Amino acid sequence: MNKGIIDQLTRLSVRLEELDRQLSNEKITVDLDNYRKLSRERSEIEPVTGLYHAYQQIERDLVTAREMSADPQFRDFAEAEIDADKQKLASIETEMLKLLLPRDPNDERNIFLEIRAGTGGDESALFAGDLFRMYSRYAEREGWRVEIVSQNPSEVGGYKEIIARIIGHGAYSRLKFESGAHRVQRVPVTETQGRVHTSTCTVAVLPEADEVSDVTLNPADLRIDTFRASGAGGQHINKTDSAVRITHLPTGIVAECQEGRSQHKNKAQAMSVLIARILDKQVRAQQAEQAATRKSLVGSGERSERIRTYNFPQGRITDHRINLTLYKIEQILDGELDELCSALAAEHQAVQLAAMIER
Repeated sequence: MNKGIIDQLTRLSVRLEELDRQLSNEKITVDLDNYRKLSRERSEIEPVTGLYHAYQQIERDLVTAREMSADPQFRDFAEAEIDADKQKLASIETEMLKLLLPRDPNDERNIFLEIRAGTGGDESALFAGDLFRMYSRYAEREGWRVEIVSQNPSEVGGYKEIIARIIGHGAYSRLKFESGAHRVQRVPVTETQGRVHTSTCTVAVLPEADEVSDVTLNPADLRIDTFRASGAGGQHINKTDSAVRITHLPTGIVAECQEGRSQHKNKAQAMSVLIARILDKQVRAQQAEQAATRKSLVGSGERSERIRTYNFPQGRITDHRINLTLYKIEQILDGELDELCSALAAEHQAVQLAAMIER
């Protein structure tokens, strides 16, 4: 391990001892908020410091084994111990580095999933419907709840645009790498000569923001319009101005909701989407700046970036960011996304580890 990582581990060990002293003080229990804060910090750093102490002990054992290897009587035994200790050190070092990786503060949050038809006309809208079903089935498998915020159905089926809120622990951590352009290659139902067409959809996965702490909005910067909802939804939805559109004037970002019967609920939902989009814009600006020095192999998640191809004639799905091809298109479109999500997360972690080691 390099000196920077060792220094970081040493600081964490010292901090753990300090936390133990503070938490053992009876006076700390009077301030429950501070007690919870310190307890949470301790629980976060204790695993990595525990591994570091084990790492230090194995290093001491390795020194002893090397000293023993000088004695012909114990050489074979000592060399076996040396090999075993080296393997243990390598394994523990990898685990420690993983625990030292910076955590994404949004990982445990709910998400807003936005799917928009791109090039390809009606076929693109149908593909948007397929993608929405894929993510909905995955959410169902994970025990998450899906709420439609707004939708613009296509005349032939599918969606020109659909926005949904997915509520579930860790939703963002599993689906955050889905943002980007998804391409489909297949024979459309409207194709009479059997030719394969290529269409695209864009997917955006936005973490649901904390309205209080993440984004501060000036009411003067907002224009709120109400209008009559369009499309299916019953007599009440179509006859009252329950739909709400909110425009953030400084950025031009717009969010609307027309799915609910209550104007108040629609306004709250539209505001949540607006805040998530503003936060996403801020985060992507920061990522673009960081990408000037180092671009992640998993990709930046930009909307224009083609990330995946769904090839129906060959029955395959290819993720271009990690060169992963799976010949199980039906299962994946039915919501079996774990293999893809895990591979993307593992690649992202590998890039982070490589960067940490280089520093």
